Amino acid sequence: MEAWPTVARVLLLTTVADWLKASQSRDFTMKDIILLHPSTTPHPGAFKCFTCQDAADNYECNRWAPDVYCPKGARYCYTRHTMAKNGDSVSVTKRCVTMDECLFTGCVTSSGYQVCSSCCEGNICNVLVPRNESSAVFSSTSPLVSSSRRLQPAALSFLLSVFTAGSV
Repeated sequence: MEAWPTVARVLLLTTVADWLKASQSRDFTMKDIILLHPSTTPHPGAFKCFTCQDAADNYECNRWAPDVYCPKGARYCYTRHTMAKNGDSVSVTKRCVTMDECLFTGCVTSSGYQVCSSCCEGNICNVLVPRNESSAVFSSTSPLVSSSRRLQPAALSFLLSVFTAGSV
């Protein structure tokens, strides 16, 4: 019975020695390196989002999310979280989207459920789910407007409300 561990060690050492001898006699090329690392990005600036459709909760979504890159046109990660009246998750949907699909973030109540959606920019930035208005936002790491100093209508109305509230 004691011979088996010795035989296993000999076989292992022989295999390692053969592998080392073969690797020393061969120069690796760029093609070999690419084959060793098949996770190269499909296009410049490529990123990943957690992706699921109607998962039971955030844990199930993130746990089974496929590890794939977003399509070239998609720049954001979208999350829709549906909750029951008591705050328990009913469903979670996450995917890669374009900016057009990120324009309506926030929370709404419908048929006794609260549905919150959010968008973010960045590699797997949609780890968490939105649960209320403060987390149901559109967060971007890059400027959404050109370099002109013109205020957007939403920013203008926000500033107007701040000044009006401050003067009352």
